[in-house]
Amino acid sequence: MRPAILNPLFAEVTALKGIGPQLARPLERLGLARAVDIAFHLPSGFIDRTPVASLDGVVSGQVITVILTPLDYRQGGARSPFRVHASDSKGNIVSLVYFGGNPGWARKLLPLGEARVVSGKLESYGEEWQIVHPDHVLPPEEAADLPEREPVYPLSEGLTGKRLAALAAQALARAPDLPEWIEPSVLARQGWPAWRAALATAHADPADKAARRRLAYDEIFANQLALMLVRASERKRRGEPLAGDGRLRDRLRLPYAPTGAQARAIAEITGDMAQATPMLRLLQGDVGSGKTLVALMALLAAVEAGAQGALLAPTEILARQHCANLTALLAGLPVNVAILTGREKGKVRESTLIGLADGSIDILVGTHAIFQQAVAYKRLGLAVVDEQHRFGVAQRLLLAQKAERPPHLLVMTATPIPRTLTLTHYGEMDVSRLDEMPPGRQPVETRVLSDARLDEVVDALARHLSGGGQAYWVCPLVEESETSDQAAAEARAAALRLRFGDDRVGLVHGRMKGPDKDAAMAAFAAGKTALLVATTVIEVGVDVPNATLMIVEGAERFGLAQLHQLRGRVGRGSGRSVCLLLRGRQLSETGRARLALMRETNDGFRIAEEDLRLRGAGELLGTRQSGEHVFRLADDAALQELLPIASDDARLLVDRDGGLDGPRGQAARLALYLFERDAGVNLLRSG
Repeated sequence: MRPAILNPLFAEVTALKGIGPQLARPLERLGLARAVDIAFHLPSGFIDRTPVASLDGVVSGQVITVILTPLDYRQGGARSPFRVHASDSKGNIVSLVYFGGNPGWARKLLPLGEARVVSGKLESYGEEWQIVHPDHVLPPEEAADLPEREPVYPLSEGLTGKRLAALAAQALARAPDLPEWIEPSVLARQGWPAWRAALATAHADPADKAARRRLAYDEIFANQLALMLVRASERKRRGEPLAGDGRLRDRLRLPYAPTGAQARAIAEITGDMAQATPMLRLLQGDVGSGKTLVALMALLAAVEAGAQGALLAPTEILARQHCANLTALLAGLPVNVAILTGREKGKVRESTLIGLADGSIDILVGTHAIFQQAVAYKRLGLAVVDEQHRFGVAQRLLLAQKAERPPHLLVMTATPIPRTLTLTHYGEMDVSRLDEMPPGRQPVETRVLSDARLDEVVDALARHLSGGGQAYWVCPLVEESETSDQAAAEARAAALRLRFGDDRVGLVHGRMKGPDKDAAMAAFAAGKTALLVATTVIEVGVDVPNATLMIVEGAERFGLAQLHQLRGRVGRGSGRSVCLLLRGRQLSETGRARLALMRETNDGFRIAEEDLRLRGAGELLGTRQSGEHVFRLADDAALQELLPIASDDARLLVDRDGGLDGPRGQAARLALYLFERDAGVNLLRSG
């Protein structure tokens, strides 16, 4: 239960003065539902309103604050702008221009012969200076009310910066003075203000770096402390030890000997599973590094110990592919594999549910359907979650609750994650890394071409297909819209069908019905179609070894991680593979750097580090999870710099300063509630 001292700050925005239904809408668009959300909605920049003595030396486009004396009023016709000619202390003339409305208001604001402090953007208009609709006009005795730095807030239509600043002042008035949770030596070394003072300063003077760093640190510290508390709590929980005897794993006929990295990961995972403490492990592997084999070994270890395993996939395509691959690898072994997605209905679904409940199904593969309320397991011992970042934390928790005792949990991601973000998002997990490629995997040759050479690319594609090869053509992200991406894919498929024939070109996009999507994928996998035109729906998990050419149109619109995932769809056989990145003719510096790196390296971990540098932590993993808490006050630069300090500070609190029971711990408990890591503590168990 949230401490009462924080309740005023967590009140709904409607508790603030002046907020009715009309203003609530733009606030809602910005995600500002409570006073604390407004308090943490910090300025993105500032306007420098430092006063100048005169117009001498100023430049066009500069925001100035200067004392002016109105000399006369001028207006042409009724629709002409109203101009107030004014002079500074040295006789320089400037026009203050007002469009529309009644000029009486401007006359009252700027009486002739009386000095006024005027602040606004100075512009040249022909031979004269002008300020259109000055931001501030004040009598000299009120000039002290004008801040030298005025905050600029991220806004939404229907909300002005002035109104948001007023709401921020109300939210700040609700913020209490809180006891200090930062270790005294850290606070002294950094020279930071107290929490509430830092928050007030961050709004009043956005250029104050110490205040922003303090707030970012607080949020990172609360996150790291929550992770450590989860970790400590996990060590006390009792699960079910699952020590397989190897009878199934020894009979597997694998297509290749496991790499050293795979063998090491398998040993780490099966070692964890043999303990009474529930395993909580992240398996990171680059595209094609063999995570599925590691997961299979873990699932077989669970089955050998008399338990059931569940493999959760993010899409139906990937779930069916996993099921097909596992079934093929387990051929001849007494292991019953079943699939459950939203498409299984009637008797098929009922039979699967009965098999899970009576224990005759050993391994269940599926989408989110596998943790719905009607699904009951006899003895779920291991849950494997593939492509972790596509599932909400609460969904993973539902799966973990399907067993009497907490099941062992293995989370896999094919998006290599920089070490900073691994600590930030998965600090309560043990981590295994697959940093070797299985034998036979060839590096993919990557080329970057201008889309002006599109006709040449289509001719090269024709030669590739005529030689018996298969290829992907991925259409660009037109905008943040599934339908526009779909339209781009449909248009490109239509154009390519004119060249290659309807029966040779398949099409897959996210708006297709499951059976149609699966049919198109199956036709491509079976070689019935030679070219698959797609949106990023094929980013994860599609495996067609004969496809050795990947064409990505509008490549500059994709992030590095996405491009790397798409490139990973080829190079899955022993043949030479090529990835062509078609770029537009106008490239930003970031876009140019991305494409150059893709051409230079196939190393997913290096690409991930560069992605963090170029794009920032918030974007790295693609689509944010529904309901997942993201950092609001700490950007990627702050994470990189402050995370090690915050981790050490949180560890000191847990190990030396009595955890949450000591004096500093009581203050830290408030920080957990303030930054909403308290509710996350229970959910973080699920990964």
